[in-house]
Amino acid sequence: MSARFPILYIAEADAEAAVLSSGVLAHLVDAVPHADFTVVGSAASAPLFSDTPRLRQLIVLDRTGRWDWIALWNQVRTTRWGLVVDMRGTRFSERLQRQKRAVRGPDRPGLHAVELAASVLQLDAVPAPRLFFGEETRAAADAFIGEGDGPILAVGPGADWIGKRWPAERYARVAAPLLAASGALAGGRLMIVGEEADRDAAHAIRLAVPRTRVIELQGRLTRLQTAAALSRASLYVGADSLWTQLAVAAGVPSVGVFGPSDDSRVGPWGGVSIRGERTLDEFRAVDPRLNQAIQHMMGLPADRVLKAAVLLLEKKSA
Repeated sequence: MSARFPILYIAEADAEAAVLSSGVLAHLVDAVPHADFTVVGSAASAPLFSDTPRLRQLIVLDRTGRWDWIALWNQVRTTRWGLVVDMRGTRFSERLQRQKRAVRGPDRPGLHAVELAASVLQLDAVPAPRLFFGEETRAAADAFIGEGDGPILAVGPGADWIGKRWPAERYARVAAPLLAASGALAGGRLMIVGEEADRDAAHAIRLAVPRTRVIELQGRLTRLQTAAALSRASLYVGADSLWTQLAVAAGVPSVGVFGPSDDSRVGPWGGVSIRGERTLDEFRAVDPRLNQAIQHMMGLPADRVLKAAVLLLEKKSA
C-alpha cells in the first residue's frame, strides 16, 4: 500500500469507547492533510469510521486471538507507517515499520476518557469526539427524518443495563414542555434513537407530542447513520449509553442522565451530566459489581433534567 503519509489507527473494540476517542482521529484528519488512513476496529466499532476522509482501508479485527493478530500483521507489516496510533494499548505495533508510534496507556483516575485519548498524542487542546458522515450516510438519515420546520429534540432512552435506564415517562416529562408552544424548542419534532429493542420502552416518550411530530429511528439506521441523524438535532437527552456518545460526536448539545456510572469519565463532553441523589460509591455499596437487576435511576426527578436542558440551550444560543 502506498500513501503520502500513511497513518494506522487502531480503534477500541468497544463502540462507545471508540466514539469517546474519535476526536483524536478527527484531529489527525484535520492536522495532517497529506495523510491517508488505515483504521482497524471491531465489527462494532469499525463501521463508525467508514466515512473518514482519505480512508484507504477499514480492517475488522473482531476477535483478538493469536491467529487474528497474525492475520492483521500480515495486512499491515509491509507498509512503512508515518504514524501508528494504538487506542487498544497493545504491543502489536512495536515491530511495525513506522516513523512515530503513540499508544494508549491505562485509565487515570479523575481523567475523562476524551482527555485520556488526547494524551495519547500529547495534545495541549483536547479535541472533542467527532465522526465523519459521507453523502450516502447523510442521505440515509435524511430519508427517515423527512421534511419539517422547527428544531428537533433527540432522545436516547436505551441503555445496556436496567440499572442505567431512566424511566421513559420522565423523558416524556422533559420532552413535552421543551416542545410545547411556550417551550425552548417550541413547535419542534421529537426524534427517538436506539436499538430495535428500545421501541417498546419508548412508548411513553412518543406520547409527549402529536404523532405527526415524532421521528422514530430505533433499529432503522446503522449507528453511523443514527449519528448523522442526530447531527440535525438542536438538543439531545439520553442515558449513559453509546447513543449519548454518538450525539456528542455529532456535535449536538447533550444532557446525560447518570446514576450507577462514572460521569466524570464518560459524561457527555461539552455537555451536562445530571445525577440523582446518590454518588457512584453509594450505588456500589448496594450493587458492588454494578450488574444487578435493580432500577437505580428512580431517584432522579424529571424537573432537574428539564432545567439543565433549558440552561444548556440558553448557553449555546448565547
